[in-house]
Amino acid sequence: MVAFIIWCSAACIFIAFGIYCLFAKSVVGFWANTGNKPEVSDIKKYNKAMCILWCVFGLVMIALGVPLLAGDNSPFILITILGTPIEIIVTMVIYVTVIEKKYRSGK
Repeated sequence: MVAFIIWCSAACIFIAFGIYCLFAKSVVGFWANTGNKPEVSDIKKYNKAMCILWCVFGLVMIALGVPLLAGDNSPFILITILGTPIEIIVTMVIYVTVIEKKYRSGK
C-alpha cells in the first residue's frame, strides 16, 4: 500500500506539471536540461497539448501502479515494470511526431 501511495504521489507531480503547462505564458519545454525551448507557432495551443500529454501520462502512470496493491510477491508487478518504460517511450514518440511537428514554427 505504501508503494502505491508513493507511486501515485510521483504521478500527481506529472499531473500538476501538466496543469502548470496549461496556465504558463511562455513555451514549456519537453526535454530536461536544455536551455533552448522550441519555437512554436501558437504558444497557447502548444502548452495545452503539453498539458494533455503530461496529465494523460500521470493518469496512465497511476493505472500502471495498481498492481502494487496486489502484494509483495505478486506476478502482476511485471505490468508495472514493463509498462513504465513503454509509457515513457510512447510519450516521447507522441511529443516528437505529433506535438512538436504540429506546433513548431517555420514549417
